[in-house]
Amino acid sequence: ELFGERISNETQNRIGYLPEERGLYKKMKVQDQLRYFAALKGVSQTEADKRIDYWLERMKLADWKKKKTTDLSKGMSQKIQFISTVLHNPDLLILDEPFSGLDPVNVEFMIEVVAELKAQGKTIIFSTHLMETAERLCDDIILINKSRKVIGGTLREVKASFGKNLIALRAAGGESVLEDKTLVAKVTEHADEKEIELAENADAQFLLKKLIENGAIISKFEQVEPSLNDIFIEKVKGNQ
Repeated sequence: ELFGERISNETQNRIGYLPEERGLYKKMKVQDQLRYFAALKGVSQTEADKRIDYWLERMKLADWKKKKTTDLSKGMSQKIQFISTVLHNPDLLILDEPFSGLDPVNVEFMIEVVAELKAQGKTIIFSTHLMETAERLCDDIILINKSRKVIGGTLREVKASFGKNLIALRAAGGESVLEDKTLVAKVTEHADEKEIELAENADAQFLLKKLIENGAIISKFEQVEPSLNDIFIEKVKGNQ
């Protein structure tokens, strides 16, 4: 089933799929190409032209409507392929590495576009190696290593399960406490503060108490939320 219904041409037309290997016809003009993709999804040419004009304007490619694909840069071609994916206004978007090959400015631009579609109520499934992007866009995540799921759940749940053993510390004194291996597993020095990895079963509040008792003057002591990148590295190392 799909959308609570038996799979049919109608339900399949409610899906937009962006493959990792892009597939534009090099000798076709942009407008003709997009008309063709829209027709495959049952969109009339009159309606398609309205949507093409909207999306080309949104993607800042309006001046390229009559150009051939061979005239486009790689980033422009990426955007045209994306337009072909959303032109029929699908309810479900499946995007395979939608940000690959884009420069940082266009990655940021496409994140904004995807976020807009999400805000409209679209269901979006996408793969990416850009962990920071996944953090910004996703409600639910699955991290995969060597074709196997290593962790999954809501973004909040995943971070909460890994976010209790790192402390950002800015303090004068208390060095002897940080050398206690029953409390501290690792200390990473940064410019003006330390990142403390708590030892297994160690309690952050107990560490704070011991620092104060040993005369440390503390200006910052807060638990650090790990990034998805940190979580992925930890899980992969743990499975090796």
